[in-house]
Amino acid sequence: MTNNTNTHVAKSPLGKQRSALANLGVKAPLRGLRVLTLNQPKKIVFGANILQQLPEDLQSSGYKRVLILFTSPLRNVVNTLIPSFDNLSILTQSLEYAFGEPTVDYFHSLLEEGQEFHPDCVVGIGGGSVLDTAKLIAALLDGEQKISEVFGKNLLSGRNIGLICVPTTSGTGSEVSPNAILLDESDSEKKGIISPFLLPDACYIDPVLMTGLPPKITAETAMDALSHCIEAYTNKFSHPVVDNYALAGIKLIVENLETAYKDGQNPEARSALALGSMYGGLCLGPVNTAAVHALSYGLGGKYHISHGLANAVLLPEVMKFNLDAAPEKYAKIAFTIGENTALEGIAKIKSLSTACGIPQKISDIGIESSEVENLADLAMKVTRLLVNNPREVTRADAINIYTELL
Repeated sequence: MTNNTNTHVAKSPLGKQRSALANLGVKAPLRGLRVLTLNQPKKIVFGANILQQLPEDLQSSGYKRVLILFTSPLRNVVNTLIPSFDNLSILTQSLEYAFGEPTVDYFHSLLEEGQEFHPDCVVGIGGGSVLDTAKLIAALLDGEQKISEVFGKNLLSGRNIGLICVPTTSGTGSEVSPNAILLDESDSEKKGIISPFLLPDACYIDPVLMTGLPPKITAETAMDALSHCIEAYTNKFSHPVVDNYALAGIKLIVENLETAYKDGQNPEARSALALGSMYGGLCLGPVNTAAVHALSYGLGGKYHISHGLANAVLLPEVMKFNLDAAPEKYAKIAFTIGENTALEGIAKIKSLSTACGIPQKISDIGIESSEVENLADLAMKVTRLLVNNPREVTRADAINIYTELL
């Protein structure tokens, strides 16, 4: 565009709007943008120690029987809440989530316990595995559908139970997303359920709950959140509305992760990661992820590598693979995190990952060359995510990406 054209455009309000959008990496004109539906929880509460207001909020919403699903290290936190529920005449049942990433069988066992209690609200307190499970319990508690019937997109018929999510890691963004993931042991595949009925009625994001996270989990979950933001921004179906969340999340996570990794009690860093994770979660519904997550599913499903770690190892290599397909987007990411070129941006993310103790090779996490073709086969089944990638990923491409990481 010539200088004269720029000057002319800037004279009109629309021109000024387009100029502002251009500064955010959005090309004008905006005609022809796809329709975007942005579903979010009705209520998002963010701040230190806000979990303490949960019992009164649930009472004001009319709930009488509350099922609390929580991760094991948070037993003391839950125990401090129970007297407040008792004082408000709210019956509670606490279920301790004592597992890794959720499987179909484990989900069924928890669902049965929940059905015996007949709650009118489910509260999930924990990391992404706990929140995903709590969301599915709330949706399937009435027994009208089976989990096998809802794998996929928009197959849930509804949800009749209240749902509250309280994240305790800065990673999955499950507290604000319509997604849940379970491992199906029958075929060792991770399977997604995507539905607006999985959006919580409210989420409470309390950075104080995250101060006790070990450095390893801090790093892996934050890199998961970073991959959400990067994959949403560079997505084939990206959108200016979601781009703003993605770029904000990228900046917050990159600038604060190493501090939180080294000093888990730092309130500013913890708050920044919690907010960055929330932004990543808000990207998941309308845009979702792409090749990083598709390639990580086999690592998690068959080889039981944690989700955040799998994404962290893959992220820089997939960014390099995608670079030619979205050079402007990757340049914008680099600029957002203080670098001059796309390659420097990728190198900075890789350096951050290394500084936080994350292995840089799949061979470092127990994967051998003989397993690469099987991993590629598993990845190619995740078509719902691969279709989002800015560059087509063939089976040969997947093999090459894994091989580069040996």
